[in-house]
Amino acid sequence: MRPVHTALAVLVAAVWGFNFVVIDIGLDHFPPLLLSALRFLVAALPAVFFVGRPKTAWKWIVGVGIALGIAKFGLLFTGMAAGMPAGLSSLVLQIQSVFTAVLAAVVLRERPGRVRVLGMGVALAGIAVAAVDGGTSGPVLGFTLVVAAAACWGVSNVLTRKASPPDALNFMVWVCTVPVLPLLALSLLLEGPERDLAALRSLDWSGVAVIGYVAWVSTVFGFVAWSYLLHRYPASAVAPFSLLVPVFGMSSAALVLGESVSGLRWLAAVLLVGGVALTSLAPARAVNRTGVGSGVSAGSPPAGAAASPAPSGPLRTSGAAAPRSG
Repeated sequence: MRPVHTALAVLVAAVWGFNFVVIDIGLDHFPPLLLSALRFLVAALPAVFFVGRPKTAWKWIVGVGIALGIAKFGLLFTGMAAGMPAGLSSLVLQIQSVFTAVLAAVVLRERPGRVRVLGMGVALAGIAVAAVDGGTSGPVLGFTLVVAAAACWGVSNVLTRKASPPDALNFMVWVCTVPVLPLLALSLLLEGPERDLAALRSLDWSGVAVIGYVAWVSTVFGFVAWSYLLHRYPASAVAPFSLLVPVFGMSSAALVLGESVSGLRWLAAVLLVGGVALTSLAPARAVNRTGVGSGVSAGSPPAGAAASPAPSGPLRTSGAAAPRSG
């Protein structure tokens, strides 16, 4: 990669890593489901009026919108609101790579090779260590919700693979329109209209900056830049940079929020990042209808984001690596 594009890849990873800190700050201003709804609303508008009509079937747009927008980000924001530290969240969320690989094996018939199975085992060991660390530094409920969010991200990655959208930006913008009303309805039901109205009435410039960052910087800029890199270079050259996301997430949380990084958390980071690297970058063998490996490389989509919007992260389209955003 050219130096300027290498710098861009690192910048996107830093943007997505720091996004977890911004989300943590945003949760001081908004209830989690309301914050998630506002994130998608601002990311979708006014972009939806400029990208043209959807170029992918609505069933895939709605499916990814539900799995990624409502389930993944709703659970992630709620988990962080329940006390899950921002840095640890950025790390644990990367286990979605394992969920993606398992789902791809079942749904897409992508048989994982030995290296990928080894990577899944290493990543799961990292989650176990992170669980021990989380049990001493945060609530079990928050940790569980973030792991569930990672599972939902895996579902959205597989749905995106099945959709194979011809225009990634068009697809992501339309996906962003799906979660807005359901998340607002869930927020009114679960968080209460009084709490939502109080948050909106007390909106200040820091709250506006949070929404602007998670919607435009993390989602729109991050996704467009990542898609641009994937258009110019092979996924195998771009995907490794997404492994920097938890590094930036943990370090920025320590610097900005004062979160401590224990020895156990660093061990979990080494295991998780190493396992995700093996799981994401090792090729899988496509299996034909008779169950015999065809020998065709069909790597499953690495994480994130979203997120994607990462939309906070992230997606994979037409075999490209998915962003690991928060």
